[in-house]
Amino acid sequence: MRIAIGLEYDGSGFHGWQSQPFGCTLQDEIEAAVSVIAGGKTEVFGAGRTDRGVHALRQVAHFDIGVERPLQAWVRGVNSHLPQGIAVLWARPVADEFHARFSAISRRYRYLLLNRAVRPGLMNGKVGWCHWLLDVEKMQEGASHLVGEHDFSAFRAAECQANSPVRELHAIDIARHGDLVVFDISANAFLHHMVRNIVGSLVFVGKGKCGPDWILELLKAKDRTLAAPTFSPSGLYLAEVAYDSKWGLPSQAGCGIELEGI
Repeated sequence: MRIAIGLEYDGSGFHGWQSQPFGCTLQDEIEAAVSVIAGGKTEVFGAGRTDRGVHALRQVAHFDIGVERPLQAWVRGVNSHLPQGIAVLWARPVADEFHARFSAISRRYRYLLLNRAVRPGLMNGKVGWCHWLLDVEKMQEGASHLVGEHDFSAFRAAECQANSPVRELHAIDIARHGDLVVFDISANAFLHHMVRNIVGSLVFVGKGKCGPDWILELLKAKDRTLAAPTFSPSGLYLAEVAYDSKWGLPSQAGCGIELEGI
């Protein structure tokens, strides 16, 4: 039987999603907890391989088990064996053809950027920070060049293992809420560090270091070395993973903390 689960987590204390030889990853912790309830070693597959320090409001994962358990065992039972900062929100049986990563039709990331003169205290590790006053309108103008299907080589990490740098960015919205500048970016899929590299370059535009059309120039150049440095992981959240309704997963609206209003 294949089970899909929805997750939220604080990535601050973990070395990213993907299992590593030295441990301390989200996948390691979740597999260990699921294995206790399953009564044997169980591999867990996630929809997105979030980096070290990156958070999730709505991650989706799946695993296969050969035992019967009530669905709440995969929620409350697994949660009882997880460390603070990781929580299973829901569990559903799915068809064997479902795959958390490859069945996803789109993903949405949210980046929270504190834009004030002094560094964060209470929100340390949960937001990025820029002390220069940013021009959000110019940033949105620059971001508009990114919508559509493009070669995103200029925003791709050198160690990215994707077969192609082409992705379709569905929408990007940037809005100010007091001292917070909030980026919402959705696409069919993302390259390694793509969101953080986009945010870094848009911050250059917001500071006035480069004009909005510089983003278009970066796309055309397809050269990562010409773009801004990769921005901090602290403010990045995997906000949503979307699937076809045929899989019968719960609507992600209302699952976890959506951070409405920011």
